[in-house]
Amino acid sequence: MIPRQAMLTRETSETTISLNVALDQSNSSEIQTGIGFLDHMLSLLAFHAGIRLELRCSGDLQVDAHHTTEDLGLSLGTALRTALGNAKGIRRYGQSLLPMDEALVLVALDISGRAGCYCNLQIPSPRLGDFDTELVEEFFQALCRGGQFTLHLQQLAGRNSHHLCEACFKGFGRALREAVTITESSEQIPSSKGVLL
Repeated sequence: MIPRQAMLTRETSETTISLNVALDQSNSSEIQTGIGFLDHMLSLLAFHAGIRLELRCSGDLQVDAHHTTEDLGLSLGTALRTALGNAKGIRRYGQSLLPMDEALVLVALDISGRAGCYCNLQIPSPRLGDFDTELVEEFFQALCRGGQFTLHLQQLAGRNSHHLCEACFKGFGRALREAVTITESSEQIPSSKGVLL
């Protein structure tokens, strides 16, 4: 099987990003975004997705974390889409109902070729460390634009902001792992239209 991986660099006046993703390697990832909380969340995502992620980002954090978070989501989504190639043989759909102590988040993912992110999150704390929690949704919106994914994130329970964020990133990782898994009929593109992405 051809290795499903992608390298990407992206440079703007707001961020400089270099990224390498390998869908079929699960050794430890190396992530440096300049935002400790986001590093933690992306490490959890990669671990639960069973992927290798090497990521370096330098962003305008003297402004805030918005540009960095959005550009990282866009870049990761683009790299995932590139690594999937024509998506032949993948399951396409993935889902996770992920408990994190009192928090419970439903994640449903379709590698559809259509960008759509539908979030229902009520994260109580506006900030965790130096990270604005409203940027969780911003990250996943950008990831879906870059990857051309359809994603539903639904909070079913939860009071602790850290637990809720963690459930989102872990749950997405689990759903991604399922969606990109190669099935036995690996010569078939999982769409009646005959094309994805």
